[in-house]
Amino acid sequence: MSAEANKKLIQQIFTDSASRSGATFIDHLADDAVWVQTGQCSWSGSFKGKDAITNGLFVHLRALLADRPRTLAFNFIAEGDTVVVEAKGDNVTKSGERYDNEYCMVWRVENGRITHIKEYCDTALVERVLGPFPKSQLRAVS
Repeated sequence: MSAEANKKLIQQIFTDSASRSGATFIDHLADDAVWVQTGQCSWSGSFKGKDAITNGLFVHLRALLADRPRTLAFNFIAEGDTVVVEAKGDNVTKSGERYDNEYCMVWRVENGRITHIKEYCDTALVERVLGPFPKSQLRAVS
């Protein structure tokens, strides 16, 4: 796919996210995809495989939020198989606390499949608002 086609795919994923849907993301996530959460917090690490991303990382995140996660993107830069996105969350936890992290995400798209996502965000905010990532889920992270 071209850089423009990759950019359009990632833009559609964020359009879905704005309406609290994840259909495009799940439909295009490679089975062996990797999600890297940068930083030095309990959430940091690599979630390897579609199952670890969707049933590990996302299930836990959704359990903490009052509604499905919503992230609003405002800048997309694409070159080759890489799309860089700047975005901001628009979320509330079940306890009523705002969780509006700011993100820079680097996406790799190969043949229409998302193979790698690297997320940069305020990890101190993650820990303060969402709490530590559960040790029982760490088997999905390395």
